[in-house]
Amino acid sequence: MSLPSARREASPPSEKGAEVGRRIGVGLMYGLWRPRVLGAWKVPASGPVILAVNHSHNIDGPMVMGVAPRPTHFLIKKEAFIGPLGAFLTGIGQLKVDRTAADRAAITQALDLLAAGGVLGIFPEGTRGEGDFASLRAGLAYFAVRSGAPVVPVAVMGSSDRPGRLIKALPPVRSRVDVVFGDPFEAGDGSGRRTRRALDEATERIQKQLTAHLENARRLTGR
Repeated sequence: MSLPSARREASPPSEKGAEVGRRIGVGLMYGLWRPRVLGAWKVPASGPVILAVNHSHNIDGPMVMGVAPRPTHFLIKKEAFIGPLGAFLTGIGQLKVDRTAADRAAITQALDLLAAGGVLGIFPEGTRGEGDFASLRAGLAYFAVRSGAPVVPVAVMGSSDRPGRLIKALPPVRSRVDVVFGDPFEAGDGSGRRTRRALDEATERIQKQLTAHLENARRLTGR
């Protein structure tokens, strides 16, 4: 598939839908858990932004959607877009991505979203794991370098190590979940280069920033 054809097939994510998703997230997250949000004011009030979120719980995406100060469009694996859930995710402005290949339709949608001044949410580790930013994929660097959008690190600090979980990979109901937003930073070096080396350097730069933010979040929250 060529990039032009991908552009024709990809429809822009719904900004209004993402705002609806944010409101739903607020109700669910505050109804089921006790979110404590730190640093949300650091998210730029306008213009393109990439939220880079660690991923250790299934609620990370919905939690950030609910507490972020702006409507957020997450890149979500295509396997989640099944039946009614798929229609719902599309309706609230989320982006379906095929993680097994270079999904040009998803790439085009994400870049168009950033070009329009929207907020893109990414799990740079690619999948749910330890949530420590130890292994980053190049996707975040690609979007940051191509779009020039600042990256805001986000650490979701749950309490999955405590007893009382009703569902695997979810924090206990009514437990505290901390969401810490960090200072925005530029992933590129200012040269505008988009070479493989430039992306590798950007990925290394991003990893250092995200790891430092996670360490700071742990100090702030005591986790």
